[in-house]
Amino acid sequence: MEQQKENKNKSFIGGTLILGLAGLVIKVLGAAFRIPLGNIIGATGMGYYQKAYPIYNLFLTLAIAGIPTAIARMVAERNAMDKPYEAYKVFKASFILLLCTGIFNSGLLYFGAHWITHTYMQTPEAIYCMKAIAPALLFCPLMSAFRGFFQGRQNMRPTAASQIFEQLFRVAIGLGLAIALLPKGIEYAAAGASFGATAGGIFGFLCIGWVYLMSRKKIRSEFEGTDMTGGATTGQILKEILIIAVPITIGSAVLPIMNAIDMMVVEKRLIAIGMSREIANSLYGELTGFAQPLINFPQVLTQAVSISMVPLVASAFKRGEKKFMQDSIRLGLRYALIISVPCAVGMSVLSKPILMLLYPGQRASAINAAPCLSILAISVIFLGCVHTLTGILQGVGKQIVPVINLAIGACCKVVVTYTLTGIPSLNVKGAACGTLTAYAVAAILDLLAVMKYTETKIDFTQSLLKPLASALVMGAAVYGAYAAVSSVLGNALSTVVSIGVGVVVYVLMVFAFKTLTVQEIEGLPKGKTLVKILRKVRLVK
Repeated sequence: MEQQKENKNKSFIGGTLILGLAGLVIKVLGAAFRIPLGNIIGATGMGYYQKAYPIYNLFLTLAIAGIPTAIARMVAERNAMDKPYEAYKVFKASFILLLCTGIFNSGLLYFGAHWITHTYMQTPEAIYCMKAIAPALLFCPLMSAFRGFFQGRQNMRPTAASQIFEQLFRVAIGLGLAIALLPKGIEYAAAGASFGATAGGIFGFLCIGWVYLMSRKKIRSEFEGTDMTGGATTGQILKEILIIAVPITIGSAVLPIMNAIDMMVVEKRLIAIGMSREIANSLYGELTGFAQPLINFPQVLTQAVSISMVPLVASAFKRGEKKFMQDSIRLGLRYALIISVPCAVGMSVLSKPILMLLYPGQRASAINAAPCLSILAISVIFLGCVHTLTGILQGVGKQIVPVINLAIGACCKVVVTYTLTGIPSLNVKGAACGTLTAYAVAAILDLLAVMKYTETKIDFTQSLLKPLASALVMGAAVYGAYAAVSSVLGNALSTVVSIGVGVVVYVLMVFAFKTLTVQEIEGLPKGKTLVKILRKVRLVK
């Protein structure tokens, strides 16, 4: 039994690492897309581009946000109960459901683009971006059905491969079209970039579909010869999917809805304090196109923790393995904080150098966006916790709880954004404070819920204070390193050197403060080999 639990932990950590590494590749590719795109189309073009994305994300969220999680949980539960055929039926039913919703939503966005951009947004130039991205709403839901099925089987490789394919083609085709269409106008170049999401969805779907076809014979062999009669009907499965997915979808839609409201509130509040429409649009573009995407970078690892947590916790909860579930919860939360805390501190300290490094062609916009990034960077800590804690609550069947908590946070965000953005000295930085408030409120409420419903006790010294202490030492080292060499090496090289110093210092501090135990390191893939190396260099005893 202990060996089985150890294997499950290694599978969880291995799956997290696979998704995390894939996520890092995706974010690097995303940087290779957004950075030159920002330099090509500028803040005005990014404003058009970013105005299409909140609406697209809202449609996509409504279509698929909860369904992959529902599939993963239901497949994991049925495999835990030795019902492989019923797990396969879950996948088939969900695929049909997502095909129908994909056709409906893509058509609705495409044909409704004129009303959205002309009446709701009052930005007619964004219509081309809206129409270019609409077909992605068909292919991304189909891709998510495959991802949920494989994740429920605790096989994260197909998801990782499809994510990389999706992003690779998004970047190549989106940038290529942006450059090709630039002579026609900035709005057309922004639309070309938006079409990259459609191209990525198509190729990501083809990739994971091919993996499924190659695995289909093995999957079918698992339930051939077993009793395939009885069990849940397709209607019952669809009902269960919706019971799980709808609350998750509503919760996932909260922030896109708030961002869509932000799109109107922020600009109107900026205009109300005396700014022109063009300046307000540029400031909004700097916030959402320059600063905000960077806080998504550390999320790839915490999202990987969350995705891996759902089937692990669901399976343990279904089997009644309470202690194993609680140990997994503590470990997952600690990994999320060990990852997110240094990222938050590092980005906050180096906000201006990082933005100037990434957007040399838009230096003024990069400098203007730096204060927003400094504020938004702190939200990385809370966002990492929200992802992980939400995955835990979904795994134990409390998917409605994080929905309510996020809704409360989002309401706080609207109030803070409206109030602070109307203060001239803060202006668009007030919107960044609103985002930070939303994630902080949601994270605290989610943590209290996890402790209540799973009866898990959290060691805050080990999980939070030690990573925070390590990160603060790292932050001081990074600040000092940049100040010491920036006048000699220039911004770009100094930023890279400072980040390198930060990584080394943080790793040393993690071991100095004993943030990770030897047993936890041994639980990693190849962990025993790693411990031997660390003992040789005297980082652990």
